[in-house]
Amino acid sequence: MGLDDVASRIVQACVRSGRDPGEVSLVVVTKGRTVDEIAELYRLGHRVFGENRAQELADKHGRLPRDVEWHFVGPLQTNKVRLVRPVVRLLHSLDRRSLAEAWMKGPGKPPPALLQVNVGREPQKHGVDPADVDRVCDEFLALGVPLVGVMAIPPIPENPEASRPYFRRLREIRDRLRRVHPQIRELSMGMSDDFEVAVEEGATIVRVGRAIFEP
Repeated sequence: MGLDDVASRIVQACVRSGRDPGEVSLVVVTKGRTVDEIAELYRLGHRVFGENRAQELADKHGRLPRDVEWHFVGPLQTNKVRLVRPVVRLLHSLDRRSLAEAWMKGPGKPPPALLQVNVGREPQKHGVDPADVDRVCDEFLALGVPLVGVMAIPPIPENPEASRPYFRRLREIRDRLRRVHPQIRELSMGMSDDFEVAVEEGATIVRVGRAIFEP
């Protein structure tokens, strides 16, 4: 598996951009991966994993050690919140009011969430339009949602550099929100094809699956 290689490339990207590697968290995306494959990474010392299907998350959570830190990184239906909310440390894909309201229901305070932004304004993708981010952020915070950052999935890149303008735009959005809401600090962006560019542009969380499982 390519866990060490990806971790090394994150460190190198930090060095190139003058950043502390400790500022970047690696979420290993386990969509479609077996419990045995995940357990092997666990044995290597990794603890932070991401799922994008609620039922798959619930199943894997019950079959892996309790100190695994789960993130939910995919689109979430409101009727599946009950499966995800009690399990995850962070929701990456908060994108509409109905989901924000569902996230607030249930016992205790919900886990933190990231506001998903459709930086490429692609009609087939989830996320808040960049022009609506400030309004939606204020709306969700007024509901009590513990928003701590933003997330985006840019258009599929022909090469890693093609993602850079979108990552830069998301960082600018985060920085603008943070001036008003200091808790908005996380920047979840970058996947297998472009995570190094994302780190260079300020990502605090990268979501990598294929580059680890299929090096």
